[in-house]
Amino acid sequence: MKGNSAGRTMDMTVGSPLKLILIFMLPIMGGTLLQQFYSLVDTVVIGRVEGVTALAAVSTSGWLDWTVLGVALGITQGCSILISQHFGAKDERALKHTVGQSIVLAVFTALFLTALAQSIIPLVLRLMNSPDETLPLSTVYLRVLFAGFPMVMGYNLTASFLRALGDSRTPLIAMGIASGLNIALDLLFVAVFHMGVKGAALATVIAQSISFVYNLLALKKLKLVHPEKSDLKPDGKVLKNLFRLGFPMAMASAVISIGAMMLQTVINGFGIVFMAGASAAGRLTGITEVAGSALGTGMATYMGQNIGAGRLDRVKSGIRRGAQLGFGLGLVMMVLLLIFGRDLMRLFVEDDPALVEQVLDVACQYLYVMSVFMPSLYLLFVYRSSLQGLGETVIPMYSGFMELFMRIVMLLILPGLMGHWGVYFAEVSAWFGAMVLLMWGYYRHVRRLSEKENAKEEQAA
Repeated sequence: MKGNSAGRTMDMTVGSPLKLILIFMLPIMGGTLLQQFYSLVDTVVIGRVEGVTALAAVSTSGWLDWTVLGVALGITQGCSILISQHFGAKDERALKHTVGQSIVLAVFTALFLTALAQSIIPLVLRLMNSPDETLPLSTVYLRVLFAGFPMVMGYNLTASFLRALGDSRTPLIAMGIASGLNIALDLLFVAVFHMGVKGAALATVIAQSISFVYNLLALKKLKLVHPEKSDLKPDGKVLKNLFRLGFPMAMASAVISIGAMMLQTVINGFGIVFMAGASAAGRLTGITEVAGSALGTGMATYMGQNIGAGRLDRVKSGIRRGAQLGFGLGLVMMVLLLIFGRDLMRLFVEDDPALVEQVLDVACQYLYVMSVFMPSLYLLFVYRSSLQGLGETVIPMYSGFMELFMRIVMLLILPGLMGHWGVYFAEVSAWFGAMVLLMWGYYRHVRRLSEKENAKEEQAA
């Protein structure tokens, strides 16, 4: 590492792959946990203060929010791929120009997505079969969230810049500050001012805005990524390349989210108790996915820097260590969920005791099915992010379509045969199908890279 505490970089082209990936992923995991934590606080405060109906409304809202956010993440991740490759190749001029063009692309993306999201809220909620009693609450919640979407885009872009350079600590600090603020504002707006779901959404927007500002201040101390004025003028060639990398990932995220919304639509059809139970299980599972997501981000940066440096040997050793680590972490999370799941989910709901037990029964059934398939989800993170770091974003896009296909097929077949249990297995079948496709795609891609490298060596000889 080098630099000051507010702006660090890490060269991942030298040293132990496992050690580098672990050092890099731990702050990301901490930051994501904090992000999940303040999302969890929203759930706990809303569930306990406002009740089951408000909790169900936020649950329904979440999938549209994640769909729009997923598109934004895809674009910013595409930018980080090129930045990490230029950093690995030690090409500072190309690095600065790519940062400038990434900002241009992010601004246009944020404005477009904000306008689009605000316009489709009523339509999407109706298509998702949202109950009449939750529809007004879901609408208000999403209106506020999407009003602050440019700040969310800004945070994700600046965080992607920092992580591409090997700095995973600064986004952690930013998220820590945001989490503390979000918790305080949640309690103030919802529990004290009784602003309901609107207050919870407003707290989230303010917190995310603060995290964006913190990252921005840290980047100002890294001259390595300061673009010149000319770098901020649209460059069709570079923008096209960034879009080529980011669009498949944005599409994959959107498709995965659409599949999840279809799943939520089926869940909504089972009533508010089932909706609240599925929401509680999803929140807890989301927390346990944090390590897999962080590992995936670490793999993307590691792969990007090493392929940029022409170190295919380190790419191959990195995937072995990453897959071993991912499978092991998945097993650990599975055991923790099976043992402590029900007790943890009691934190999410406060209502009539009989109603709470019904919600928990649903939540535990869903949670136990998902926990058994947790190792496959972790391997999905490893192989998808590794391909993205290598600059191969099309196969991850196909994996998103695979998830959508598996969900649709299973939702059409299983609920009719197994009732609500069919909903649980529809979700995990999507994970498993995508994992298989990604593993095949990764080894095919690396084999082709090896063949090209061997051909170059033969020509040189």
